[in-house]
Amino acid sequence: MIRQATNLFAFWTVLGSAWAWFVPPHFLWVVDGTFQPFGQSLVSVLLGVIMLGMGLTLSPQDFRRVLTMPRAVAAGVGLQFTVMPMAGVGFATIFGLETGLAVGLILVACCPGGTASNVVTYLARANLALSVTMTLASTMIAIIATPLLTGWLAGVFVEIDRWALFRGMVTVVLLPVIAGVLLNRLFPTTTARIATISPLASVIGVVLIVGGIIAQSKTLIIEHAGVLLVALFLLHATGFALGYLITRWLGFAEAEARTCSIEVGMQNSGLGSTLASAPSFGAQFATPMQAALAPVPSAVSALYHVVIGSLLAALWRRFGGSSETGENE
Repeated sequence: MIRQATNLFAFWTVLGSAWAWFVPPHFLWVVDGTFQPFGQSLVSVLLGVIMLGMGLTLSPQDFRRVLTMPRAVAAGVGLQFTVMPMAGVGFATIFGLETGLAVGLILVACCPGGTASNVVTYLARANLALSVTMTLASTMIAIIATPLLTGWLAGVFVEIDRWALFRGMVTVVLLPVIAGVLLNRLFPTTTARIATISPLASVIGVVLIVGGIIAQSKTLIIEHAGVLLVALFLLHATGFALGYLITRWLGFAEAEARTCSIEVGMQNSGLGSTLASAPSFGAQFATPMQAALAPVPSAVSALYHVVIGSLLAALWRRFGGSSETGENE
C-alpha cells in the first residue's frame, strides 16, 4: 500500500501543485513562517526530514556499491554536474530571464539528483541499484559542487555567497543523511520499520515544499509564466535527452542509459527551493522582488521533472521491452 502510494509521486506532485494554485491559503503555512520547528524555517526542516529518510535506507554496502560500478556512476554524476549547470546558465541567458529567475534556474540546475528519480527508475524498468547509488553519490558531491558551480555560473547575475550555500548544504543534506545512516547502523530493527514509510514521507515533504512556494509565488509565476515555463522545459528535456544519448554513445547498456537519463534529467528541486528560500540567499539580491523570484524555478522544476520522467518511464515500460541490467564495466 505504502509502496503503491509512493509510486504515484507524479500524481501527488501535480495534485498538490494544482491544489496550491487554486487554494493558496491551504499551503501558505509551509512558507510564511507560522511554524518554525527548532527555530528553523519549516521548509528547511522538511528537507532535513527528507534527507534523514534517505539516510535511514542506506547502509555501508550502499556506499561500497559505488566501487562496483565506477564507470556508470562516474558517467551519470559527471553528466549531472556538467550538462544541467551549463544548460541552466545557457537557457537563463538565451531567454533573458530576470536576475532572480536566472539565479534560481541556475541553482536548481546545479543541484544533485533527487530521490524521486529512484521511483521513476523503478517504473522505467531501468537499473534501480545504479539509480540509488548515483543519487547518493551526486548528493554527497553536491555538498561542495552545488555552492561552487552556483557561485561560478550565477555570479554573472549576482555575487553568490558560496560559504553560506555550503553551510546550508551541510545543515539540510549532510548532517541528516549521516544521522540516518548512523541510526540505521545502531538501531537496524527500528529503522527498518521507519524506512518502510520514509519514502512516502519524503513524497509528502516535497509536495508540501513545492505547494508552499507555488502558493506564495502564484502572482510571480503568472507574470513570468511564458518564458520561465519554456526555459525549464528545455532544461529538463536537455538533461533527459543528453543523459540517455551520451551514455549510449559511451557504450552503456539500455538499462544504464535509461537510469542516467532519469538521474540527469531529475533534480532535487526541494533542495533548490530550500536553498533559494533561505534569508542569507535572498540577502544577496538588490531588491526583495528579485529575492522572491529565486525559489520559483525550483517549484516549477519539481512539477516538470516528475511529469516528464513519469511519462518517459511509461513509454519505456510500454514500448521499450525488458531491459538489460548489466553495468557494462
